[in-house]
Parts: sequence; C-alpha cells; structure tokens
Amino acid sequence: MPKLRRLSRLLARLLLGAVLASVLAVLALRWLPPPGSALMVERRIEAWLAGEPLDLQRQWRPWTALADDLKMAVIAAEDQKFASHHGFDLDAIRAALAHNERGAGLRGASTLSQQVAKNLFLWSGRSWTRKALEAWFTVLIEALWPKQRILEVYLNSAEWGHGVFGAEAAAQHHFAKSARHLSRHEASLLAAVLPNPRAWSAGRPSAYVSRRANWIRQQIGQLGGSRYLQRL
Repeated sequence: MPKLRRLSRLLARLLLGAVLASVLAVLALRWLPPPGSALMVERRIEAWLAGEPLDLQRQWRPWTALADDLKMAVIAAEDQKFASHHGFDLDAIRAALAHNERGAGLRGASTLSQQVAKNLFLWSGRSWTRKALEAWFTVLIEALWPKQRILEVYLNSAEWGHGVFGAEAAAQHHFAKSARHLSRHEASLLAAVLPNPRAWSAGRPSAYVSRRANWIRQQIGQLGGSRYLQRL
C-alpha cells in the first residue's frame, strides 16, 4: 500500500506538471511567435524515414502583414462561425457524426481553434487520446488568446504544400508575392487547397480547386467581407 500511495502521488505530480506546462506554453504563445509546430516536426520525420530531402519554408508575419482577403477566405472555407463559437462548432460536429454514420466517407468538423491546437502541439491521427488532448489545448487557446491571435497563428502555421508552412511562404511559393498583397482570387485558391495541400496546388489549380475557390469567394461576400473581422 505505501508503494501504491507513492506511485499515486508521483502520477498526480506528473499530471499536474503536464497541465501547468501546457498552460504556460499556450500563455507564452499568446505573445511570442511559435518557433515551429508539431506538424512541421512530423513532416521532417516522415521525410527522414523516407530518405527524401525536405526544405521547410516558413516566415512569420504579424496580423497587419496578412491580407484581409486571406483571413476571410480561410474563415469562409474552414470555420464560418469562428467569431461566435468558443472553440467547438457543435452543429458541425453533429452533422459530421451523422454523415459518417451513414457511411458516406469521413467528414471532419474541426474549427480553426482545434486546427491550431493540433498543428502546434500534437501528432496526426484519430485516436481518442489525441482528440482529448486536442480538446484540452483548444480550451486553453480559446481561454488565453483573443480570436485575432488564433487566426494569426493559424495563418502562420497552416500547411500549403510540401514543406510550405504559413501564409508568407505559401504566397511566395504559389504566387511569387507577399502575403500582404494577395488578391481575393489568390487568397481563395490558397484557402481552397487547405483540406489537402500536398495533393492540390493553389498556383496550378485543378477544376475542382477553382470551383471550390469560387464558392469561397461567394461565402466571403455572404459573411460581409472584411467587416466580419471587426467581430474578432
């Protein structure tokens, strides 16, 4: 019994330490640019195991150096309730569960906050452990960061091609220009490829990507354009 109590106390301390470390990490990143992401590390490991070279491209850009059209394109494509939810879109989750139960293929329902949590701190996969950790980090991010910061970090961390991470690297790679100067058309193409950025190209869009980009531009208009950003 004494050994069991010691083990229990040790596990409790380890759990408390992990909780405090996660809180401090998320709090620090409210102001500090993340030096990288767990997804970038994962891609580097995948390339190493495959014996393939991987040149990671990423340049951090602050909120004011990112085109409003890109901000809106990503919201329109990935999370139209971003300004109003608290990290989880319950309606989208219920719709995704019903869709998946019908056997019509897997559909995700991750908000931008959940995607930031996953990309920054976690590994890929669909295990319950990873989903639980994703939920924990999502709660922390929503509690400790303003919405603008969440979107800013998302835009600087999202994957937009083989080794291409963040809006600035994506804009340079696909359109040879800064993320500050992206047009609405270019921004919508970048947002259109987010579900599968290593298979789809914003710079050389397929017919499907072009149609999806057109839909995204329509959604930007329905959301009120850049006026939506005033709600963040």
